[in-house]
Amino acid sequence: MTAAPWFHQLAPVHRVPGRLRLRYACRPGTPADEATLRRAVERLDGVEAVRVNAAARSLVVHHDRSADDAALAAAIAALPAPAETGKAGDAPDGAQLVRSLATLLGGFLLPMPLRLPVSLAAALPLLRQAAGIYRREGVTSHVLEAMAVSISLARSDFIAANTTTFMLALGEYLEESIARRSDELLKHLLRPASDEVWVLRDGVEVLVPAASVAVGDSVVVGAGAVIPVDGTVLSGSATVNQAAMTGESVSAAKERGDTVLSGTLMEDGRLVVYAEQVGSHTAAARIADYVEQSLTAKSEAQLEAARLADRLVPTVLKLAGASAVLTGDWRSAASVLQADYSCALKLATPVAFKSAMYGAGKAGILVKGASALERLAQADTFIFDKTGTLTTGVLDVTDSITFDKAYSPEDLICLAASVEEHYFHPLAMAVVAAARETTLNRHFDHQEVQFIVAHGVASVIDGQRIVVGSRHFVEEDEAIDCRAHDATVARLYQEGKTLLFIGFGGRLVGILALKDSVRAASAATIARLRRAGAKRILLLTGDHRERAAEMADLLDLDDVHAELLPEDKARIVERLAGEGARIAFVGDGINDAPALAGAHVGIAMQKGADIARLTADIALLEDRIERVADAKEAANAAMALIATNYRLTVGLNTAILGAAALNLLSPVATAVLHNGTTIGILLNALRR
Repeated sequence: MTAAPWFHQLAPVHRVPGRLRLRYACRPGTPADEATLRRAVERLDGVEAVRVNAAARSLVVHHDRSADDAALAAAIAALPAPAETGKAGDAPDGAQLVRSLATLLGGFLLPMPLRLPVSLAAALPLLRQAAGIYRREGVTSHVLEAMAVSISLARSDFIAANTTTFMLALGEYLEESIARRSDELLKHLLRPASDEVWVLRDGVEVLVPAASVAVGDSVVVGAGAVIPVDGTVLSGSATVNQAAMTGESVSAAKERGDTVLSGTLMEDGRLVVYAEQVGSHTAAARIADYVEQSLTAKSEAQLEAARLADRLVPTVLKLAGASAVLTGDWRSAASVLQADYSCALKLATPVAFKSAMYGAGKAGILVKGASALERLAQADTFIFDKTGTLTTGVLDVTDSITFDKAYSPEDLICLAASVEEHYFHPLAMAVVAAARETTLNRHFDHQEVQFIVAHGVASVIDGQRIVVGSRHFVEEDEAIDCRAHDATVARLYQEGKTLLFIGFGGRLVGILALKDSVRAASAATIARLRRAGAKRILLLTGDHRERAAEMADLLDLDDVHAELLPEDKARIVERLAGEGARIAFVGDGINDAPALAGAHVGIAMQKGADIARLTADIALLEDRIERVADAKEAANAAMALIATNYRLTVGLNTAILGAAALNLLSPVATAVLHNGTTIGILLNALRR
């Protein structure tokens, strides 16, 4: 019986002579771990080396240049799934480590004629791998290590050869484990999603495929279920555990008007959620996308560390030759060849970045790759949008102005709320909330409510038509004259307030003014950013100049630009960047997208428009302004840790290299010191 194929999907995405990169997807139930995949592909004819990134589902195959790419891809696609799907993937590395340890401990007990073949057999995987690397890339750190082992074997110094082989196997095993753990930290941010979702269709609960849920659907979520969409609660009450997405340890009570995130767990209760973000646009799906980018993207610090490691290889090779000539002892050359910088330099930096991104993700901050974290640490100028960023974006009724003596200000609010309570919109919800705060919370009986998109609502009370909405709606569509109150309207607009016009029986009976408030944490966040290295903090807004200046004074900002169009914001960002400022722009609206894209690093608020979240380098999962300061502090801490590891790597390895070149260290001592310090630096990089 022919075994089922291993891969459900396999497609070439890039090819150059001698190298082929494929995107793959394993069939359900087949092994997907990197070691098992790598070992299987390496056994194919013509394959020299394989690199697997399971998180990105990327398979890079280095092969003999005479091999045909299409034939090789077909051979990989035809690989049968292994019968066993246990943890065999970890066996090769562990087996090599055990073999090298057994050779080290038992080699001296063997008769002299057997010591060379046994030591050579233990070192053979290392030598074979180095030969393949040499053919593809020339002299690298791995080639230097193999040369050190070869010198010891040639000199019949089996203790040195076996010790070096074991320490290299141990170092590689631990390095891969640490690197794998840093990837797992990020992958733990992925949230499980159900394949089916309950939605309300014509008042009936229907179980539908998750992929068919659309924006505007009413999704029903019961106790014990994972919320499948980002949205706002239409009805019901529940306790939601948000720790998976925001890091909050205390469960949150949710009711009508509250926002909920996909990937969070319903502990008890029942909610009907208005779906605002579905499928790939949900927070959980964005995490998955960011994780894939984070695992593959490289920062400038990473690239510089790798470049330095590569530049040092010829230096180490020359130093080994000079040491052998000057000391007349090939043992010193073997010692020098082992003291390379490559592993710690190339691995410690990405491990530290991934660990920092995992910590940020747990705190509700999604960082799109190491480069974004690096650029945030460099930022010295923070520019904020106003509405929904430094302010709550949640409107409150501030003024109720009546033009009909039959209605008090509270009556006017309740009149509007009676029809607005059926309308799911921030303005409507603010009016309903204000009505609940009135002394009587009066309700006016009305007929069926009519929704006029982008205008307002209309109904009939006591036989008279009532309309609530924009001036354009009541004046042009409903023919209600508002000109007598232009002075009042102008004053309210000048104060930066949003207006709702209420027409009843063909006349304007009043106006409700609404305004959002400064976030309670805005001032503290500004202060924390200054302590974290921000030299200038500015406000850019399309709001009225007086209102913007008032906020700038309240929060002690360095400068303010008001009454701006989107292109004005982008132009100011471009000008400041041209003057040398490293800008972090914080915004949430469609009009912020050009500025977010043009900044050194863009940060999008949780309630931001889709295009703002897409354009930004960093996206907040919680509607909390203090997360901006958290992100800056996390970026600073990550770069400080990377700088420390860099100094440790260069300092310790330079000392080891110098001692080896002066013939002060044996190959055994060099292997122990070099690999021990490398592992210690990698463990330090994994700290959170």
